[in-house]
Amino acid sequence: MGLTSNTVLVLAIAVAALLFIGTVWLWPRLARRSWRAVGGRVGLLLSVQLALFASLGLAANQSFGFYASWADLFGKETDQGVVIDHSANGSSGGPLQVVSTSDVPGVHATRPETGGQIQKVDIVGRESRIATPAYVYLPPEYFQPQYRTRTFPAAVVLTGYPGTAQSLVDKLNYPRTAQRLAKDGRMQPMILVMMRPTVAPPRDTECVDVPGGPQAETFFAKDLPDAVLSHYRAGKRPGSWGVIGDSTGGYCALKLAMHHPGVYAAGAGLSPYYKAPIDPTTGDLFHGDTKLRNRADLFWLLGHEPAPDTSLLVTSSKVGEHNYKDTLRFIEQVQATNLTRISSIILDSGGHNFNTWRREIPPTLQWISGRLTDR
Repeated sequence: MGLTSNTVLVLAIAVAALLFIGTVWLWPRLARRSWRAVGGRVGLLLSVQLALFASLGLAANQSFGFYASWADLFGKETDQGVVIDHSANGSSGGPLQVVSTSDVPGVHATRPETGGQIQKVDIVGRESRIATPAYVYLPPEYFQPQYRTRTFPAAVVLTGYPGTAQSLVDKLNYPRTAQRLAKDGRMQPMILVMMRPTVAPPRDTECVDVPGGPQAETFFAKDLPDAVLSHYRAGKRPGSWGVIGDSTGGYCALKLAMHHPGVYAAGAGLSPYYKAPIDPTTGDLFHGDTKLRNRADLFWLLGHEPAPDTSLLVTSSKVGEHNYKDTLRFIEQVQATNLTRISSIILDSGGHNFNTWRREIPPTLQWISGRLTDR
């Protein structure tokens, strides 16, 4: 039974309910002052509370997708290995391997030509040597005969930390939203590459090329586009790629677009922050390299380096988000560059959570679609 399965959640709730009923039933028998009675009362109360906390934790994980499996919860990655892609033309090898395919959740269509397709893939960076899983959404048009020679714009979509790539598919509903918007003519068909920024788990690299450590920025700026382009009909010309993310992924999205405007023509940060933190999850990201540390501070970047020719989108809320004042400051600083383009979504209220981001994702997809080209 997986960590995110409904069976585990129902079982935890049932255990909590049975323990509660047992506590009420046995309490009169344990009303004495003997050490055994006191120990029994303490044990029952602790058991009920642990069961309740477990149920709440499982329910929260189901809603927000913090951890995808028991191994993920305990920091043990066990699904990395050599994958052989048995594709239609019999090819194998390469930096991107397809593991499985599935329909788009929530889209009532039985064929990819009408509903699109989700492909779970493994990606290995040729320069960074980073190996990580991802999900790729291919729009219905990708499979339709009249588009067989067409390339499609692509957007990398990043979770927060720790996050799970699957949450982008079935919690934040990126593929279903993109399919619906394109069907209604409100955005162009796009390829979405969905993954978490934690490419060297459990470490939070903040998409930094760590000296002597994981080369996360190289992976996202070079290896990932190269891997996708080797396997899919994604646009190769400047202006074909964008990047979206929430929280940590939002910071990464903005930084990648600002550091690599020749790769990412647009970057959207949902509830982002603007400077890489240093804490127990990140470790020492810079190892005394002042230049590297400064370039990871987006405010410093705007004030000390030439403005990048890219488009940025930031989101926040007047009530509920801690980044509101920083976001207003970031917008003001970008406006002063007269080259980098800035847009924003400011909600009246909304916390740092999936519900807020689900409200921001449709306009974000429309925004990034309008700034990318497939030719």
